Amino acid sequence: MKKFINDDFLLQNDYSKALYHNYAEDKPLIDFHCHLDPAEIAGDKKWDNIAELWLGGDHYKWRAMRSDGIDERYCTGDASAREKFQKFAEAMPHMLRNPMYHWCHLELARYFGIDDLLLNGETAGEIWDRANERLKSAGAREFMRMSNVEIACTTDDPVSDLSWHKKIAESGFSTKVLPTFRLDKAFAIEDHNSYTDYLGKLEKAAGMEIRSYEDLLTAIKRRHDYFHSMGCRISDYGISTIYYKKAFYYELEDTFKKVTSSSERIDDDEICAFKSALLLECAAMDYDAGWTRQLHIGPLRNNNERMFRLLGPDAGFDSIGESNYAHALSEHLNKLDSIGKLGRTIIYNINPKDNEMIGAMLGNFQDSSYPGKIQLGAAWWFMDNIDGIRRNLEAVSNLSLLHRCVGMLTDSRSFISYARHEYYRRILCDILGTEMQNGLLPDDMELVGGLVSAVAYGNAKNYFKF
Repeated sequence: MKKFINDDFLLQNDYSKALYHNYAEDKPLIDFHCHLDPAEIAGDKKWDNIAELWLGGDHYKWRAMRSDGIDERYCTGDASAREKFQKFAEAMPHMLRNPMYHWCHLELARYFGIDDLLLNGETAGEIWDRANERLKSAGAREFMRMSNVEIACTTDDPVSDLSWHKKIAESGFSTKVLPTFRLDKAFAIEDHNSYTDYLGKLEKAAGMEIRSYEDLLTAIKRRHDYFHSMGCRISDYGISTIYYKKAFYYELEDTFKKVTSSSERIDDDEICAFKSALLLECAAMDYDAGWTRQLHIGPLRNNNERMFRLLGPDAGFDSIGESNYAHALSEHLNKLDSIGKLGRTIIYNINPKDNEMIGAMLGNFQDSSYPGKIQLGAAWWFMDNIDGIRRNLEAVSNLSLLHRCVGMLTDSRSFISYARHEYYRRILCDILGTEMQNGLLPDDMELVGGLVSAVAYGNAKNYFKF
């Protein structure tokens, strides 16, 4: 039987194969958004077995296992690592056409040299033994070297002291590991107790008291400056929607006082106005520092209350949200543009219905300051699959310029999810190669190959100014 993961996986014609092997395959990776733990990179984390590596915190896999009717003890419970791996392996044949089937077999092939077996209940034992043997000599850094990762940007709260990033830099590790400024908790004013607790941490990190909205902005700016000194060049905002509501400064101060008072309630309009103002202020900080800003819009989080109480967040119970934010996005971008503070911005949507809306919106705010200044981000989370990537690339191509796209990222906590970059590159090359074959693109390998090289590596290299 032909190997499932072979040199031409997903490449359906000679043009696609030539594009991938000549213009994409060997390009370094710039992973400009991931959730790797910098402490694990600094300490060159090792794993005792493949279940620990694969299943230890991967909510994608847990969701697939739950969909197959597997008991929770084999996902997040007290089953042994070998038992969990066995259950996952038994479920794998039922994952045909789910991206998990491709991702897992790519990872087995690329990081463990296992391309001669398909994972299932019968092969689980042999794959367990072979993979665990490899893990005796490979840890976090080796997997990043194998993936040819040039730059990785972790996701970090402003209260972090970034000590692990400093240790990584001092160690001489070949991959540059940079922080990203992720301010989500400063926006979460709905929960008084959690918010005031976070303000205490921000006060300590910024070395100042926070008694007003103005103090909050000062503290954020201090941490922003510190992150910049540590090599940070990207911010990131995980938001349920785009917020835009005008408010006077005194109203924002009043809202802040209410937020920090356990006896006063804030209404939805006050919440929206506060978040809108803070998002604009932070965007201006990003612009002044020359950073790229990322907006991750739309998840509906923690849908299963029972499981949230049991397991907490990020356990596989989030989903695609739905809000109509076209008008707010226009107002937000227009306000920044009107005050001269609209910098390089990447917008990720979790709902595919918003691909074309965002793709069309971007064209209103492009200018000569940088090619492709405003970007539709790569297919994210629930869209990180063949169909989602294709739909995303079609929207970028039809409504913007694919040649300026900054390409793929992992958005992952796994050190072997870099196979997703390969997955994206292969899909891109197959789309373009098929159109060359069908006469929709010129039969000019250098011309189309230049596009592939740009999206795979060159655009990201130039765009972020690391």
